[in-house]
Amino acid sequence: MISLAVCSAKGGVGKTSVVLGLASAALQRGTSTLVVDLDPQADATSGLDVSAQRPHDVAAVLRNPKRRVAEEAVAPSGWVSDHPGLLDVLTGSAESAGLDGPDADEEALRSLRRALRKVDDHDLALLDTPPSLNGLTRSAWRAADAVLVVSDASRFSVAAVDRTLREVRALRPAPRVVGVLVNRFTQRSGEQRFRYEELRSLFGDLVLEPLPDRAAVPQSQGAGLPLHALRARTAKTLALQFDAVLDRVLEKD
Repeated sequence: MISLAVCSAKGGVGKTSVVLGLASAALQRGTSTLVVDLDPQADATSGLDVSAQRPHDVAAVLRNPKRRVAEEAVAPSGWVSDHPGLLDVLTGSAESAGLDGPDADEEALRSLRRALRKVDDHDLALLDTPPSLNGLTRSAWRAADAVLVVSDASRFSVAAVDRTLREVRALRPAPRVVGVLVNRFTQRSGEQRFRYEELRSLFGDLVLEPLPDRAAVPQSQGAGLPLHALRARTAKTLALQFDAVLDRVLEKD
């Protein structure tokens, strides 16, 4: 199983939307996927239309990373009611906020990694993290083979991306950095074009093609459908971009 931590040092960049887009791309190609919802807001769990009630959730798993607890925290996505096991969710919980402190010890930070080893019957794990670099995000880094940094094209994006990359690269062993993905990009905005080029000047080829701000994203989420199921041209173009990002995630070193 390849595990990808999707992270950001700042809020409001659409990080969970990126996770849902990648889950949609994986579903389209038949890649069995587990989405791990580490964000206390649990938006990925909601966005993936999880309706099954489970006896445990991600907070319980982090506190007690045993196989039984982990298995009982996994629920099927409503996107795939006719294909069980193809897209599952380790369900999010507001209680995980209590585990997101800045001073978590090493044993706590490695609990997610231990848990994922016990539910590794998927090809891909997508780890949706809170918009911070505290305990939950650091747990995801230690469990991940690769990291995708989500950003926007704003004044504060450079500092947030730089801090994230420095901290990821300081880990031993360090996960592979897939890239920096600028989300909700508006080409007609001179300010956003300037900030995007600033990111490229500093981080080079790590900065991927930006994802445009399109109505297809909230439309797919509102309908409870994967992006790849929408027929609008803009949705199909955006879906192709998520396909390309997923290719980078799955490529072998």
